[in-house]
Amino acid sequence: MEGQDKSSEIKAEKRTAHKTDKGPWWKVMCLTGVDYFSTLGYQPGIAYIAAGLLSPIATAILVLLTLFGALPVYYKVAAYSPNGQGSLAMLEELLASWRGKTLVLILLGFAATDFIITITLSAADAAAHITANPMLSKILPLGQMGLTILLIVLLGAIFIKGFGEAIGLSVVLVSVYLALNFAIVVAAGMELSHSLDHFSKWSDQLVVDHHSIWNMLGISMVLFPKLALGLSGFETGVAVMPLVKGTNEKGEEDLSHRIANTKKLLLTSALIMSVFLIASSFATTLLIEPAEFQEGGGANGRALSYLCHKLLGPNVGTVYDLSSISILWFAGASAMAGLLNLVPRYLPRYGMAPDWASAKNPLVIFLTAVALAVTIIFKANVDAQAGAYATGVLVLITSAALAVTLKVWHSAKIARYAYAVITLIFFYTTVLNINERPDGLHIATFFIGAILLTSIISRAVRSTELRIREVVFDSAAKEFLKDDPDQEIRLVAHRPGGDLEKAEQEAMSTHNLHNEYLLFVEVTLSDASQFKLKQVIVRGEQVGRFRVLKCTSPAIPNAIAALLLHVRDETKKQAHIYMGWTEGNPILYVIRFIFLGEGETAPVTREILREAEADPNKRPRVHVG
Repeated sequence: MEGQDKSSEIKAEKRTAHKTDKGPWWKVMCLTGVDYFSTLGYQPGIAYIAAGLLSPIATAILVLLTLFGALPVYYKVAAYSPNGQGSLAMLEELLASWRGKTLVLILLGFAATDFIITITLSAADAAAHITANPMLSKILPLGQMGLTILLIVLLGAIFIKGFGEAIGLSVVLVSVYLALNFAIVVAAGMELSHSLDHFSKWSDQLVVDHHSIWNMLGISMVLFPKLALGLSGFETGVAVMPLVKGTNEKGEEDLSHRIANTKKLLLTSALIMSVFLIASSFATTLLIEPAEFQEGGGANGRALSYLCHKLLGPNVGTVYDLSSISILWFAGASAMAGLLNLVPRYLPRYGMAPDWASAKNPLVIFLTAVALAVTIIFKANVDAQAGAYATGVLVLITSAALAVTLKVWHSAKIARYAYAVITLIFFYTTVLNINERPDGLHIATFFIGAILLTSIISRAVRSTELRIREVVFDSAAKEFLKDDPDQEIRLVAHRPGGDLEKAEQEAMSTHNLHNEYLLFVEVTLSDASQFKLKQVIVRGEQVGRFRVLKCTSPAIPNAIAALLLHVRDETKKQAHIYMGWTEGNPILYVIRFIFLGEGETAPVTREILREAEADPNKRPRVHVG
C-alpha cells in the first residue's frame, strides 16, 4: 500500500493537469496498434474455425462493418470526448443520476472482460507461438499453460516494479510486426499466383457445400459475429486521444486539431487492419490444410506464423514468432494500463472504489490474480477465450453506437437514422455472439456482479467521509457570521420550504435556547449519485426576520459537517448545530443516505465530524432533541 493516496480523485486531476508528453498521430496509432494489430496473431485461425471455407467472405463483411459502422461511430466519439473520456462518459452524461452511473458500472464489467481477456488471450497466443517453435520450445519447455502463467505473472511483476507506456517501443514493435505480416501476405500471393488450383478448389468446394452465392452471403452474415475480434482497438484509439499532438498554425494545442488527427489515426488503423484481415483470411484459408486449424494442429492459434514457417522458412518464421510474442505481450501490457486508468477514472468519483483501489500495486496484484484465474478456467486455450473477448469488444462498440445515436438524435435528423441502423447491427452482432458463445457473458456477469458488490460496500464504508473539499460563503453569509455578538455560532438545521417560525420555537424549547443569535441552515439535495464535491457555495438570505444559510449538496449530512468545520475555522470559535430526531426505521434511513443523500441526518453528521476531527475539544457540537 506504499504511496497510496486516498484522495484518488485529486490524484487523477493532478495527472490530468500535468502536461502530457504528446506525439504525432501515427506514432500514437502504434500504441493502439499493439492491441488492434496484434489480433492478427490469432484472428485468421479463429475465423477459419468459426466460418470454415466461408472465412474470407465473413471477414469481408466484418471489414465493411468496420469501415462503415465502427469507424463513423468513433469519429463522433472522438469529437464528443477529445480528452479521452470515451463512450462511457457520453452515456453517463446522457442518462442522469443513478441510471447513468448504473449503466457505466455494467459497461465497466464488459470493459473489464475485454481488457482481462486481452491479457489472457494475448499471453495464451504468445505461449502458443513459443511451444510451436522448435527453437523457442527447447529454451522454455514449460508447455502452453506454464508459459501463459509465466507471461501473465511477468506482466504483473513489471507493473509493480514500474511500467510506462512507451510510444517509441510500440512504434518499433508495430513496424516490425506489420512488415513481417506484409512479407507473409506477399509470399502467399506469389504462391497462389503460381498455382491457381488453390483458388479453384476453394471456390468449387464452396459451390458444392452452399450451392449459391446468396446462401454463402446469408450464412456468412450469421457467422461473421464470431470474427468480431477484428473490431478491437477503437475504444483504445479514443482513450489515447490526450497523447495525440494537435497543434494549430501558431504552435498551440487545439482540440479541433487533436480531433482531426485522431480521426486520421482511426481511419489509418482501420484501413491497415482491413487489408490485412482480408489478405490473411484468403491466404490461410487457401494454403493451410483444415486439420492444421484444429486443436493440436500447427496453425491452431497461430495461422500466419504457420504460413510464415511454411513459405519463408524456419529462420524468418522464428523472427516472426519473436515479433508476435513481443507485440502480444505488449498488448497485454496495454490492457493492464487501460484497467489501471479506467478503474480510478469512474469508481472513486462514485465513492465506489475500495481503499486499496487507489494504490497501484494492490490493484495490479488483484488484476493479475483475476487474469490467472481466467487462464486456468479456459486452460490457456486461445479458441476457448475468443467468444469472451468478442463479447467485451462488441458490447463496448454497441454502447458507443448507442451513445452517438442518442447524442445526435435531436440535432441531425438524417444522420440519426444511419447511426440507429449501425446500433441495431452491432446489437444484433452482440446478441448473436453471446448466443453462440455465452462464455463472454458469463465472465462479464461475474465482473459486473463483483463491481456492483464492491461498489455498494465501498460507498457504504466511505459514506461518512468528509466529501466536500471547500466551502465558500458569499458576502451576505459572511455578514451573518460577523453579526453574531458572542461568536458562539449556533446553527439550526431546517428543511427547505418549512416553517421557520415553528422551527425557531422548537429549537428554543427543545434545546433551552433563549434569545440567542440563530442561523438557519437549509441544504437542497442535488444529484445524490455524485460522491465527491469540489466546492459548496453558501448563500446568505434574509427571510423576514430570519437569517438563513442556503447551499446545495448531493448529501445533506456531509454539507452540514463541512459547513460547521468551515465556520469553526473562520471564527476560531466553537460551532453548534441543533437538530431533531427523524421518525422511522433507522436501517432504511441508512440505505436512503447511502443512495439518496438524506436520512437520519444528526448521527451521520456527528460521525462525519468525528472522522474529520480527531480532537473532541475542537469538534463542532451536534445537539439533538
